[in-house]
Amino acid sequence: MSDSARIVIIGGGVGGASVAYHLTQLGERDVLLLDRDELTSGSTFHSAGLVGQLRADPTLTRMNQYSVELYRTLDAGWTECGGIKLAGTPERMAEIRRQIGWARTFGLPLEEISVAEAVELFPLMDPTGVVGAAYLPTDGQIDPSALCYALAAKAREGGARVRARTRVLGIDTERGRVRRVRTDQGDIDCEVVVNCGGMFAAEIGRMAGVRIPIVPMSHQYVVTDAFHEHTGLPTLRDPDLLVYYRQEVQGLVMGGYERTCAPWTATETSYDAIPADFNGRLLAEDYDRFIEISENSRIRVPAMADVGIRKMINGPEAFTPDNEFCLGETEVGGFFVAAGFCAHGIAGAGGIGRVMAEWIVEGEPAMDVWHMDIRRFGRQYRSPSYTLARAVENYETYYDIRYPGHERSAGRPLKVSPAYGWHAAHGAEFGEKAGWERVNYYRSNEPDQPNAPDRSNEPDGGRDERPQGWAGRLWSPAIGVEHRAVRETAGLFDETSFAKIQVTGPDAADLLEWVCDNRVARQVGAVTYTQALNRRGGIECDFTVTRRAEDEFLIVTGTAFGSHDLGWLRKQAALRGADVRIADVTGQYACFALWGPRARDILGTLTPDPLGFPFMSARELTVGDVPVLALRVTFVGELGWELYCSSEYGLALWQALWAAGQPYGLRAGGYRAIDSLRLEKGYRVWGADIGPETTPYEAGLGFCVKLDKDFLGKDALDPHPERRLRCLTLEPGAIALGNEPVRLDGQVVARITSGGRGYTVGSPIAYAYLPVGPGVKVEVEVEGAWVTGTVVSDPLFDPAGERVR
Repeated sequence: MSDSARIVIIGGGVGGASVAYHLTQLGERDVLLLDRDELTSGSTFHSAGLVGQLRADPTLTRMNQYSVELYRTLDAGWTECGGIKLAGTPERMAEIRRQIGWARTFGLPLEEISVAEAVELFPLMDPTGVVGAAYLPTDGQIDPSALCYALAAKAREGGARVRARTRVLGIDTERGRVRRVRTDQGDIDCEVVVNCGGMFAAEIGRMAGVRIPIVPMSHQYVVTDAFHEHTGLPTLRDPDLLVYYRQEVQGLVMGGYERTCAPWTATETSYDAIPADFNGRLLAEDYDRFIEISENSRIRVPAMADVGIRKMINGPEAFTPDNEFCLGETEVGGFFVAAGFCAHGIAGAGGIGRVMAEWIVEGEPAMDVWHMDIRRFGRQYRSPSYTLARAVENYETYYDIRYPGHERSAGRPLKVSPAYGWHAAHGAEFGEKAGWERVNYYRSNEPDQPNAPDRSNEPDGGRDERPQGWAGRLWSPAIGVEHRAVRETAGLFDETSFAKIQVTGPDAADLLEWVCDNRVARQVGAVTYTQALNRRGGIECDFTVTRRAEDEFLIVTGTAFGSHDLGWLRKQAALRGADVRIADVTGQYACFALWGPRARDILGTLTPDPLGFPFMSARELTVGDVPVLALRVTFVGELGWELYCSSEYGLALWQALWAAGQPYGLRAGGYRAIDSLRLEKGYRVWGADIGPETTPYEAGLGFCVKLDKDFLGKDALDPHPERRLRCLTLEPGAIALGNEPVRLDGQVVARITSGGRGYTVGSPIAYAYLPVGPGVKVEVEVEGAWVTGTVVSDPLFDPAGERVR
């Protein structure tokens, strides 16, 4: 039997049902939802049903808020009981206070409550050791199966079909797009496939030749016998004890995230292999692994020591390597995924359905979902061992406090620069991004190290600069040393991890002119800073474009954004039928940045070639023994170059630059110093200051927009937006890091996009989208206290741009 549908959704859990419902809300009628068994038979039926709204990611918080709005309208057992989060340490309380600040920016009524108030709301708890708490009255719980069936019913009412007991056997593609789904009930021709397979999503992805990096993890909780007479108990989370609770009639549901987790079926050498008959089933109880959670639960709720256990639920849940959802269109056209819900899919299901439906119908999401976009995963996630290591680490540290600058350790080191050994030998403190080892700073540059510069004339040799609170947790005085070296002499930075994309072919110039708001098809050797916009005028990409030849361009973008930008460019090329080749060439080239007032003196000792070529242009040089492409650009606001060479020359180039710079006071530096330098200069960072929901005019990047040409997103632009990205200076010692609320005339009007310390200007710096201009006073909530901020003209440092020339 053959069939057809415009959109086929695979997976009848809460995610698939929500996508189906929201598609019908947007007018789609030819929608078919399939499940291999019955609806909810994957992970939905055994989910705990907690719905918490606040997350570290602003978009996910908004998605969860929408979920609550939707659940209030459904007949699915929604209980708006509120939720409590406890703090067992001062550090946890500081985290909670930061979260309360974030909540203000979303209008969430999260409030700090006393320990006594927490006990009043949840009388079963023992407050011993609790130092504080927060309460969100609009959090709640829901029956996951009832939710799924309610959404499926709404989808049917909208015209969608739902077909159970239909097992998908394969997915056919033609010319890079999905064409049909093959099932045990016959083939289904289609234009779009949405993989909502939950723990089966990776297996379904492999049918289309797509890697979806999720790992089924065994997640356990218990349901107790009835033992109390309370009603309307809020959900309770105690992350310091790794446990959570919710009311279940006159008993409790209790679970947590243990430190010794158990992946299911996936191994270091093989992908997940879920049995074909694993439908509506649970795993065997593992009481030994649950001991840690069980013992901790008795600390907070002593009755757990004596109460009977009605049942233990051990069900597999699909986890991603970074605990973020896996959403969006894959490299196969028309093949979408909505999976990897990391045990909080019930909270996110409403928002997931809406985002995915908009993405499918409109061709792009209406929100900034970069942190959830499947394109964020690089090729290293094709490895089962790497994916497993990262997912396990993520699960076992689920409740850990993530301080600014926190670095993960699993799967490292993986991708390294040719100069990696040199960095390690010289005291580098490495961070990791997109699998790359990158220098954060050098411990050898700390003031008390043998080779550190003499700053004895400064207060406490620079050691008094440690920021207060969270900003000072993983800080080093080396950051200030490296920052000042760039401003005073010169700094050398390893930027090999920067993503590099080569665009070649007869239509290369026309394609890039269409996707970029700036004019990039200029003379050979021209370097252009530009944005690429979506249809709404939002900034989809932010990069430089260097024209190497008439039909060859080099794009350089952020380390973490290479896979995103590559996928986005390829999609635009396919939509226009452009005759181009778009290739990731990141690993082919090392890149080192030499910046500072003495940069020309240093480089001049290594090359016979003239260095007078202008800012934002490129030339081929020899540097020492190495052939180099030199880009006259900066991300720190100083004279200098980014020097690109074939990777096999990388170490020789670094060593030559380092040796030549010693007579001039050259310092090697890391990305923490770059960040402080770019804050002073007002350079924007995609994913923080700018993104798909902000336009170039709002971001202060209108100088890039060339309205005398056609480009994607042009018609949506407003040159006179109501809000603009503004620079703030804050009170001394008050370091904002991101997401802190900004108050104007007593009303929260914005959140901080990024912030930090300006070592040269001597002030904390932050950025926020505001409806007011320079000179206006605002308030910013930093770690629970409102501090004064002043809107100032940016850039703060060298506003005329004289130093970069």
